Amino acid sequence: MKLQNQAAQHQDMPPAEAQLMARICWAYFKEGQTQEAIAQRMGITRKRVNRVLNDARASGFVQTTINSPVSAYVELEVGLVATHGPRGLRNAIVVPTPDNDVDVRVVIGAAAGQYLSEHLADGASLGITWGGTINAAAQNILHRQDRNNTVVLMCGGLARSTRINPYDNAAIFARTLDATCYYMTAPMFAETVELREALVASEPVRSVLEMARHVDMALLSATDLSEGSKLLEYEVISRETWQSLRDAGATGDICGHYLDASGNAVAHPLVERTINPTLADLRAIPELILAAGGMQKVPVIESAIRAGLVHTLITDEATAAALL
Repeated sequence: MKLQNQAAQHQDMPPAEAQLMARICWAYFKEGQTQEAIAQRMGITRKRVNRVLNDARASGFVQTTINSPVSAYVELEVGLVATHGPRGLRNAIVVPTPDNDVDVRVVIGAAAGQYLSEHLADGASLGITWGGTINAAAQNILHRQDRNNTVVLMCGGLARSTRINPYDNAAIFARTLDATCYYMTAPMFAETVELREALVASEPVRSVLEMARHVDMALLSATDLSEGSKLLEYEVISRETWQSLRDAGATGDICGHYLDASGNAVAHPLVERTINPTLADLRAIPELILAAGGMQKVPVIESAIRAGLVHTLITDEATAAALL
């Protein structure tokens, strides 16, 4: 169990709240005190202690590392590689499916953060996309210093800021890895095709797209087009666009590429305005890590595997079983 540096990870939290969280986590995880004992000792309610502990886990303030080389879901992992290996899947990591009241992205993101902590080599470059799972991974990657890493944001930004704004995700990765960060200084979607072409031709965007083609590994997320899609919840696209993408046969997107059930790129006006690396550029990256889970994402994960965009899959038990 690791208690992250509160100054680095919780800059927006009032100092008194950060201190309280640190004291509660230390008493609970390090000293083994019960929540009731902590509440009495600190003069607060047990309900508040429980809430602080939940917030600490969800935000990455507390990180859990399981020191075992053996996964609880080896059979599922082996089955996924055996089934999808011909399409390029080399490795699978399966984590427990959380209860309904826990966001699966938090669990999968924690596993992705641990994977990157163990496999991102000194001097290596990491490409990232956007999404809640990427945010959770950023919160759970272990701190390092002077390892000469580079972070490259492989998608444009969102004009309306949310908790999972691409720029915020990239900044967290860069701070935690003590890495140089390169941002895509353009919107995720240009207003017109002509503007998209002009932006891609401009030096700041062109140079970052060139870097994205040569990263050592990329952490990708999958966005689904279900009724509960985060694209709708965060108002990234309109419901009209969402419906037209579904009508075109898209199951979801990987780094801005909308794929059909066979893994083929879907032709759509939105795709023509998206600022991102090409599919060929993505496939040229030595290791593509897809961190995605939840039953609503099974179709787009299957599409990504069939498209040759997944070398390492990090997902949950229920999703893994569905993929088999």
